[in-house]
Parts: sequence; structure tokens; C-alpha cells
Amino acid sequence: MTLMDSQKYDESRERRRRNLIIVAVVVVLILAWTAYHFRHYPERRAVAQFLEQLQKQNYEAAYGIWFHDPDWKQHQQKYSNYGYADFYRDWGPGGEWGLIRSYEVDCSYSPSDSSGVIVQATVNKRLEHPYFWVQKSDHTLSFSPNEVQCGNWFGWLTE
Repeated sequence: MTLMDSQKYDESRERRRRNLIIVAVVVVLILAWTAYHFRHYPERRAVAQFLEQLQKQNYEAAYGIWFHDPDWKQHQQKYSNYGYADFYRDWGPGGEWGLIRSYEVDCSYSPSDSSGVIVQATVNKRLEHPYFWVQKSDHTLSFSPNEVQCGNWFGWLTE
């Protein structure tokens, strides 16, 4: 085949190829953003389930979620450091947050080289927030020693 025998330039084929590349890049970017955005979904879900049980005033189930052990009554001595009475004092109707009527899981942050995730929630639409430490390995909850700042207009996109 010589230069004079080459095929004619097909503009529609090149346009389809270019559009296919653009669509592929956009899909990859959306998938990457989705994977990044939902990277702490299991930990956030554990906090949501915990707060849901508190909202229903099912404190025993909430205590089971706190330790990720629904059968905690079978071996209560295992949790003697933070017993059910202490838990009820903290999270019950007389606790710092009172009766939980509404909640929202706001954001999460995982410090580098850590085994857990800090999750911020809003309870009863109060301005101060509870911060939870959720262990990545077994989804046990505890009070977070640190706070995480979220809620800026760009936060839902980048958290």
C-alpha cells in the first residue's frame, strides 16, 4: 500500500473515539470520588446504628453496638471498665445529650497511621457535637480523644 492508496480520513470515527475517551475519563473520576467518599461508610454506619438505638431508647442494644457485641449480657464481666450503668449514665435520658430525638452523622476522618476513624455527629440539632472513635478492625465505639472539623460548603465533596 502506498501513500496514495491510504484510506480516507473518517471524521465521525475520530469524533466517536474522542467522545469515548472523554466518557471513560469522567466515569473513572466519578468512581474514584465515590470510592473516596464512602471509604468510612462502615464506621459511619456503626455510629448511625448506635444513635438510632438511642433514639428508640433501646439502651441495651445501643450498649451492644458500642462494644460490637449483641450478646454482651452473657459476659458482662468482660466490659467492667465501662459497665452498663456507666453507659446509661452517659447516654441515657439524664446524660449529657438527654433523650435523643434527632441525629445526623456529619463527617468522618481517619488520622494517618491509625487503627480507627473519628466520626462527628449532630444530636438534637445542638451546636456541640459528640465525637466517636470507631475501631476499623471490629467497629467498637468509644469516645474520641480528638475532634474533627467539618461542615464547610466544600466538605460534603471532599470528606
